[in-house]
Amino acid sequence: MSASAQIHDNPGWPMANPVLSVLIPFLRDDPGVLLALLEREALALDGAVELVLLDDGTADPALTARLTAQIDAQALPTRLITLTANEGRSIGRNRLASAARGGSLLFLDSDMRPDHDRFLQTWARLTTEQVPAVAFGGFSLLQAPQEARFAVHRSMATKSDCLSHERRALQPEKYVFTSNLLVRRDVFETEAFDPGFSGWGWEDVEWAMRVSRRFAVVHLDNTATHMGLDTVEALAAKYEQSAPNFARVVARHPDFVAAYPSYRVAKKLKAVPGLKAVRPLFKRAAHMTALPVRLRAFSLRLYRAALYAEAI
Repeated sequence: MSASAQIHDNPGWPMANPVLSVLIPFLRDDPGVLLALLEREALALDGAVELVLLDDGTADPALTARLTAQIDAQALPTRLITLTANEGRSIGRNRLASAARGGSLLFLDSDMRPDHDRFLQTWARLTTEQVPAVAFGGFSLLQAPQEARFAVHRSMATKSDCLSHERRALQPEKYVFTSNLLVRRDVFETEAFDPGFSGWGWEDVEWAMRVSRRFAVVHLDNTATHMGLDTVEALAAKYEQSAPNFARVVARHPDFVAAYPSYRVAKKLKAVPGLKAVRPLFKRAAHMTALPVRLRAFSLRLYRAALYAEAI
C-alpha cells in the first residue's frame, strides 16, 4: 500500500518550463545545505532546471516546516513531496520521476555537494546539446569529513568509486550510482528501478545493467562530493543488507557480474570450509584502529565478500 503524500510547490514552480528535473530523495536527512548550493545557480539557469524533493517518511514536522520556508524563498522552481511512511529507495525514485516535468532527470542524493559553481549549468547544457540517454557525473571526497572514524570508508571509496570519467567508461554499467545520475525521461519510462530490491545496495547498478543493454551510458567529469561517509560498523551493516540484493543481480546479470572482483572473490570464499565462523574475524579486524587503514579496508572487503558468498 502506498504512503499518502503531502505536496508543496514554491512560487516559481507553476510557471516553470524546465528541460532538467533534479530529483532529491531523503530520509532523516536535512537537504537544506544542498538546496542552498544549487540555488546559487538559479539566475544563470533562468527556469531551465527544477528541483523535486522527496521526504521518504522522515515524519519530522519541524524539518518539513524548515524546508518549506527555504524553498518558498528560492528562485529555483521547487516541489517538496512529504510521505507519511517510508516506501524505499526504488519506489521513491520512481515516484520522483513521475512528479518531474523535465525531459531529463538528474538523480542527486541529499548528502552530495557540487564540486564547482557550474554544476547544474553543466548538466543543463549536456541535456540540451547532446541529450544523452544516461550520463554519470562521478563523485569525489573533496569536501568530505576527515575524521579518523571515517578513514576506512574513505580508503575504500577512493580506490573503487572516486574514479576518473575515462576509467569509469571502461565498465560503464558498473560505475553508475544514483548519487549524481542523469537519465533521459523516455529511457527511464522504458527501464524504471526495480521495486523488488529492498534495503541498501545494488538497485542502481542493476538498473544500469539493464539500461546499458539498450542505450549508451556516458561518463563525464561533473563531480559532486559524497558527504555521507560511514563508520566501519555502519558500512558493515549496509553490506549485510546488500547481500540479498547482490544475489538478485547475480541471478539476473551473470555475464556482467562475472567480471566484478567482488563476485570472483565471493565465489572463491564460498569454497572455504567454515567460512561462516571465520567471517566475523574480518569485521573485527576492520574495527581495529591499531592496524593500518589499508589493511582494515581490505578486511572489510573480505567481510563483504564473505556475506556475498553465502548469498549466491
